[in-house]
Amino acid sequence: MTRITLVAAIAVALSACVTAPGPLRGEFPEVTPKAAGEGEALGQVVRWGGLIAKVEPLSDRTCFQVVGKRLASSGRPTQDDQTTGRFLACRAGFYDPKIFEEGREITIIGKIDRIEARTVGEYEYRHPRLAADVIYLWPVERNDDN
Repeated sequence: MTRITLVAAIAVALSACVTAPGPLRGEFPEVTPKAAGEGEALGQVVRWGGLIAKVEPLSDRTCFQVVGKRLASSGRPTQDDQTTGRFLACRAGFYDPKIFEEGREITIIGKIDRIEARTVGEYEYRHPRLAADVIYLWPVERNDDN
């Protein structure tokens, strides 16, 4: 009986490790930024994440351009070479580009409110844009064992 209790306790502890942080919890549709760029998901609330490609502080809001990545069960972007498509996300307030810098991992929850055509290099790309409710910047993983 003790062995079963121990195994159950370990299982509970391990499952807690993959739980998304509080602000990122919820059920969301499986639509990708690439599919949304085709205009099929306007109005849906989604949870997307990836790597910050650009931060644009404006007078009343900050907009992020993100290279979309698949999300792990924790809501954190995966570290592979695949992309789910680029997207934009805007939220009221100032988000400092020195903190929210290029290459940082971010997860965003928001409503798809429009499609914007922008260029990536010389390539015209249709970016779905989120009216963001949650901006979650993941901590940089550090190795202090030097």
